[in-house]
Amino acid sequence: WARDGPRRSGPSLPASPTEVRENYRKAQSLRSLYSNKALNLNLQANWYDSGKRLWYRRDTAPERTEFVSVNCDSGERKPLFDHKRFAEALAKVTGRPAEANQLPITGVRLAETGKSLNFSSSGRSYSCNLDTYEIAATEAPPINRPPANRGGSGDSARSPDRKWTARIVDRNLVLQAEGGEPVPLTKDGYERAYYARPAWSPDSRFLVFLKLTAGDRLPVYLVESSPSSGGRAKLITRSYDLPGDKVDTYEMLVCDPATAEVRATQAEVIDYWQMPSFRWNRAGDRFTYEKLDRGYGRWRILEIDPSTGDARTLVDDRPTTFFDITSKYSYYSSRTDEIIWRSEKTGWAHLYLTDPATLKTQAITSGKWVVRSVLHVDEERRKIVFAASGVHPEEDPYFLHYFEVGWDGKGLRELTPSRGNHQTQFSPTREYFVDSHSAVDSAPVHELRRTADGSLVAVLERADLTALEATGWRPPEVFVAKGRDGETDIWGLIFRPSHFDPEKSYPIIEDIYAGPQDSFVPKSFAPYFSMQSLAELGFIVVKMDGMGTRNRSKAFHDVCWKNLGDHGFPDRILWIRAMAEKYPSADLSRIGVFGTSAGGQSSTAALLFHPDFYRVAVSACGCHDNRMDKVWWNEQWMGYPVGPHYEAQSNITHAGKLKGKLLLIVGELDQNVPPESTYRLVDALIKAGKDFDFLMIPGAGHTSGGSYGDRRRWDYFVRHLLNAETPDWNSGEGAGGDRAGPFAPSLKRRCLG
Repeated sequence: WARDGPRRSGPSLPASPTEVRENYRKAQSLRSLYSNKALNLNLQANWYDSGKRLWYRRDTAPERTEFVSVNCDSGERKPLFDHKRFAEALAKVTGRPAEANQLPITGVRLAETGKSLNFSSSGRSYSCNLDTYEIAATEAPPINRPPANRGGSGDSARSPDRKWTARIVDRNLVLQAEGGEPVPLTKDGYERAYYARPAWSPDSRFLVFLKLTAGDRLPVYLVESSPSSGGRAKLITRSYDLPGDKVDTYEMLVCDPATAEVRATQAEVIDYWQMPSFRWNRAGDRFTYEKLDRGYGRWRILEIDPSTGDARTLVDDRPTTFFDITSKYSYYSSRTDEIIWRSEKTGWAHLYLTDPATLKTQAITSGKWVVRSVLHVDEERRKIVFAASGVHPEEDPYFLHYFEVGWDGKGLRELTPSRGNHQTQFSPTREYFVDSHSAVDSAPVHELRRTADGSLVAVLERADLTALEATGWRPPEVFVAKGRDGETDIWGLIFRPSHFDPEKSYPIIEDIYAGPQDSFVPKSFAPYFSMQSLAELGFIVVKMDGMGTRNRSKAFHDVCWKNLGDHGFPDRILWIRAMAEKYPSADLSRIGVFGTSAGGQSSTAALLFHPDFYRVAVSACGCHDNRMDKVWWNEQWMGYPVGPHYEAQSNITHAGKLKGKLLLIVGELDQNVPPESTYRLVDALIKAGKDFDFLMIPGAGHTSGGSYGDRRRWDYFVRHLLNAETPDWNSGEGAGGDRAGPFAPSLKRRCLG
């Protein structure tokens, strides 16, 4: 895409109405055009024969499949069964034709022996004997549902020795011996302070429970203007804690059932996050719980001796900024009582091992890379299988790879050596696994590997993109530029229209989501991204992860601390400028941005704080003031107590600075971000005398607006960045000439978030 020569002096001429309609037609049809064209993008491994074999369904051609069996030891592949005989037998029993390479069966379940197959076809359940190919109708398999909680959310607990039952009655705790009368252990419980979650020690000697004192529990309100039942609008009221609100607290108590004596413990009152869970040690004489301090500045694992009430700290993680509860990991060994936990205390997320007996802590992993998740902890072999990113400096630092390491930090081995972003499926015995790896610009490869040494058994499938590429499909471009510090790489993607002409000038649109709870640029292959449809209208669409998002170093993440108003814009702007420097067809004078939720907050902030760079924004369901959104998410990143920095970074506070074109979208029934966050921004913009556009969607929840919202967003950018007229949707004609096009169904669809 690079082109030598001088930068263009101005934008290209507006597209003609015919060109615009054709671009809309292409944009609307891309998803279906690319659908089912690529073969073997995914491979679902199904293990049998005690994990020694697996089977999967593979694509042989578009709309054509076969079932394959694999010997995990040798890698030998063969048909799972005789497809022709199966098709003939199926046609005979159903009375409907069946093709061997297009068997109309779903819900396939192979017996552990590999001798019979259960499946569904045409709404009925069948079983096939794979020795005789006799197919018989069967009962539909039962739906596995978790057992009903008849105790009422942990309100009842029977002792392991079956001699005692503790239950909550009228907000108080009652103890009853087997065959005896109920004995009240507490009497002061009422609506705002009551008892909960009784839990027994393994030896039945102690009963632990909580006293909950309710916080403010203040309500938020929603109005459903157009209920399906008709009639009056409906008021919906629910409890919703906001930053700074007084929240529920928990006091920990212990009872000796032999004496019915209740005593307090030395545990601090738990003033934040969630009702704690108790984990007893092997001896059953102590239990642990986890405590996150309000403000996210400290996370601990504490141990209580119920016989004395004494408390001691086993793990204490006290970052100088915030503890990220969204990526917290802890594992408690049932064999040794040791604790494996994740911390960023060295500046990178790694695993640690703590021995409660000695309080000694040692690092399991280390280095300038990130442990992302733990898949499996093997207590017998004392091994851990985990996912990490950033291990290979030459790769995208977000690519996931899988490793095994000993609890002592020794024997670190990579299980997935191929370049790309990896996903794994382990056999029941964990002796083998299927490794699927890809990148946005590299088709998936599915490999069978041995867990013992990561060695390759066989390449099972390589995705075939022949039919997809025949449509003119092209992958997005991975682009990297330096961030605000001049050293850190910022990674992102570039999407161009299929009719891209490097001699022309194109507006730039950024798809933004800067929430600190993750990273958001796609890393694995997909034949279609919605950003491609937007690009098809005549734009260069980009997406990148700026500083303040997760999955890099702690310093990279810490940029968000008490600083959500940053949104990573210093990095994003440099990235876009670097992209335009390399590709002069990208027009820096016409830049738009859109996003939903935290992305809605960011896209509006782009026009308020960087109006000389961003010119047009579409913002859906934005959290425009962090004091008006859920307590946990906002205090996690903005801190507690609520200080003046909250107001200073509010879009509402700075509404009078608006420049450019802004479209605000909100669902009236948003139960994630209260819609008044958008309404108050509207109010502030009106009071500031600003021109803007506003769309409230009746019946919609936390949403970008569904397909109707997509169309309105497309139209907004076409009008204000391309300076072109959009199709006349009110004429009843869609972009392709059909009635309203594919956007019409969304007018009746409800998106309840």
